[in-house]
Amino acid sequence: MMKLTAFWQRIPKAVLFGVAILVQCALLVLMVADRMQILREGREVTLQTRPLDPRDLLRGDYVTLGYDITQLPAGALAGQPSAERNPVVFVKLAPDANGLYQAVSVHAAPVAVTAPEILIRGRVTYSCGSNGRIFCDKLTIRYGLESYFVPEGEGKTLEQARNQQKLRVVAAVLPSGRAAIKRLLLDGEPIYEEPWY
Repeated sequence: MMKLTAFWQRIPKAVLFGVAILVQCALLVLMVADRMQILREGREVTLQTRPLDPRDLLRGDYVTLGYDITQLPAGALAGQPSAERNPVVFVKLAPDANGLYQAVSVHAAPVAVTAPEILIRGRVTYSCGSNGRIFCDKLTIRYGLESYFVPEGEGKTLEQARNQQKLRVVAAVLPSGRAAIKRLLLDGEPIYEEPWY
């Protein structure tokens, strides 16, 4: 232990500071590269947004989004134990006649899908039971698509469109189920496109 302490004391503080900066830059690059991979390689799915509780409409410069696939019946998972308090689940989606993706089923692990079906990964935000480790009959699932940053002052227009069900989201979904918002559609026309960075 003494040797390790002596070693750290011999390293100039400027070198340690430089290493800390490089580590932080590397982490930022990894985050950007991860998002870029989802947007570039993910399959596109169009999701219908739905109105949310008016007390939670706009926080700062982003719009809070809810989806038809946010609250789903647990199906075969209902009453089953989960490995953790807010477990990861996989939702099988399939397009309806309008091209909007709707939930088909919810699974605790990835399942096989055939085109045009797709699996999207989410996290259950509420579980039942005294220890919170049992799947409820109805699940509330977050996919990481619940907020979208917009230019200052433009959130109100999007909120109104969302509440009138005129706002749709095109999400990119990787085969692993990870998803990211790719673009917003207002009355079927693109209004915001997410850059690949």
